[in-house]
Amino acid sequence: MNQYTNESILTGLDGSNPLAFLAALGAFRILSKTKSGNGELRMSWRNDGSAWRPVIWLGSSVSRDELAARIFNHLATMADHPVLTFSKNLRLPQKHHRHLADLAAANWISGEDVISQQFLSAFGCDGILDENGLVADTALRTMGGGGHQDFIKFMNDLAKSTSAEQIFEALFGPWKYADPTPSLRFDPIDDRRYALRWKNPSQDAIQTVRGANRLAIEGIPLIYVAPVRMKLETCGFIGHRSNNTYWSWPIWGTPINLEVCRSLLAQRELISIDSDTTSLALSQRGVSAVFRAQRITVGKFRNFTPAQQIA
Repeated sequence: MNQYTNESILTGLDGSNPLAFLAALGAFRILSKTKSGNGELRMSWRNDGSAWRPVIWLGSSVSRDELAARIFNHLATMADHPVLTFSKNLRLPQKHHRHLADLAAANWISGEDVISQQFLSAFGCDGILDENGLVADTALRTMGGGGHQDFIKFMNDLAKSTSAEQIFEALFGPWKYADPTPSLRFDPIDDRRYALRWKNPSQDAIQTVRGANRLAIEGIPLIYVAPVRMKLETCGFIGHRSNNTYWSWPIWGTPINLEVCRSLLAQRELISIDSDTTSLALSQRGVSAVFRAQRITVGKFRNFTPAQQIA
């Protein structure tokens, strides 16, 4: 008998939106850590005619309220966690990062803290330094302190202030864009260049979906980094400059567990879809679609453009 008969469709999340995709990964990661009932929790995506929506498959029936509450209860434990308070931003001296990594590894081995290691391995790698001698970091970083916008500080602010109602809105919609900052700038709507807007953005308060930003933080550990030929590469990304950096991510139709998801996100074919051969290889792995967004730099900040389906 198929054990994956209990499904919950996260109707608020659109797989073509970088923020929503990361939020789906975050929800999947949290639920995989807090699952209850029979069977291994899995996730797939379903096209409902207007968007690709994540489907959580469980071994027992769970209401939307219970699912959202289970996620929120975990999120509440992350406020002021050491991995969200070690600095305001990611760009660190090598010795500082090495100390954090060694401490996280020791705590992971002892079982005292298994979370810090997961985040730090996705934040950066002290084996690779940038042109300023600081530790190279993830291509997901969208800010570095300019304009008083701090990547890690904003994460902790979200961890301390996001409500259960905001998590429910992010998961099941509709997204109202009624929440004040902070925003992590993963949503293409966060690109607020004056030329693209009716109003001067400096005089127009940012409105965001706080719950989606909070969930996206929990998805970051699945987008890990690794040194490749003396450069730091981030899963799914190609390019390193302000005008040639793209992020590609898969949408899959077959329910898979978290570890298979982690492997799928690292498939090289995602960044080299230039032939029928690579498209076929992804299809054979259960990938139904691939979306790609460009990461652009506007002044002191990075943003993501609206994604295009490329496979």
